Amino acid sequence: MKEATFIRQNIEKWKRFETVIDSVSKQDPGLLADAYTEIATDLSFSRSHYPRSRITIYLNNLASALHNTLYKNKKESHSRILRFWKTEIPQVMYASRRELFYSFLIFAVSAAIGCVSTLNDHGFARLIMGDGYIDMTLANIEEGNPMGVYGHMPAVPMFLYIVINNVKVSFMIFAMGCLTGFGTGIILFINGVMIGSFETFCFQQQIGTESLLAVWLHGTLEISAIIVAGAAGFALGNGWLFPGTYSRGHAFVAGAGRGVKIIIGTVPIFIIAGFIESFLTRHTEAPNWLRGGFILLSLAFVIYYYIVLPIKLRHGISES
Repeated sequence: MKEATFIRQNIEKWKRFETVIDSVSKQDPGLLADAYTEIATDLSFSRSHYPRSRITIYLNNLASALHNTLYKNKKESHSRILRFWKTEIPQVMYASRRELFYSFLIFAVSAAIGCVSTLNDHGFARLIMGDGYIDMTLANIEEGNPMGVYGHMPAVPMFLYIVINNVKVSFMIFAMGCLTGFGTGIILFINGVMIGSFETFCFQQQIGTESLLAVWLHGTLEISAIIVAGAAGFALGNGWLFPGTYSRGHAFVAGAGRGVKIIIGTVPIFIIAGFIESFLTRHTEAPNWLRGGFILLSLAFVIYYYIVLPIKLRHGISES
C-alpha cells in the first residue's frame, strides 16, 4: 500500500485520538486502551513499510503519548471491572455490530429451516434430536408433564453441567472463527436448526405454548449469548479474511482481541441462564403471565445491553 493511501485512510482516526489525549481527564480508560491498541497496530504497520517516514515518527509520538496517559491513570484500576462491563463490552459490540447481525441472521435462517423441515417431514425431528430425546418428550406428554426434562436432575448438578457446557460451546464457536468464520457459521446453523425443529415438533404435539414459556424462560439469555459468541467468532475470522490496511497477522490479532472481550462478556449471561434453567424452568406450574413477563424482561435486557447501549455510547450519551 502506498504511504499516501495509508495516511488518507487513517488520518481522521488519528486526529480523534489526538483529541482523546487532549481531553484525557474526561475519557474512559477503556477507550484509551482501545485507542492505544489501534495506534500500536498502525505504528507497527508503518515501521514495516515506511521506516524512515515522518508518519512513522508521528505515530510513534502519538503511541507514546497514549501509553504514558494510559499508565499514568493506572491507579484508577479499582473500578476497572465495572468499566469493563459498563462501557468496554458495549463499545466492542458496536465495533462488531455487523458480525452480530450476520450471527443473528444465520441463526434465524437456520431456525426457519428447522421449522419448515419438521413441518414437511415428521421424521426430521428425530433425525436432529435423536430417538431417545423425542421418545422421552412423548412419554412426558403422556404423563401430563411435557417439560419434565428440566426436572429430571437435581438442580445444583444440572446448573454446573449446563453452565460448563454452554461456556464450552461459546468458546468453541469463537475458536472456530480461525476457520475464516465458516466453522462458527456451521455451529450456529446446527443450533438454529435444532431449536426450530424442537419448537415446531412441540406445536405439532399441541404443547407449543408450554414449550415456548419453558424453553425461552432461560433460552432468551442462553440463545442470545450463543448468537453473541457467534459475533466473536466472526470478528476473529474477519480479521483473517479482511485485513484492510493492516497486515493479515495484525488484523487477525486485533479481531482476536475483540472476540476475546465479547466471549468474556457472555460468561455471566450463561451463568444466569444456567441458574434459571436449573432452578426456575422446572417450575412449569408458575403462572403463564409471570413466565411470559420474565421472558420479555430478559429480551429487553439483551436488546438494551447489546444494541441500544452500544449506540448510545457511540454517540456520546454516557450512562450514569
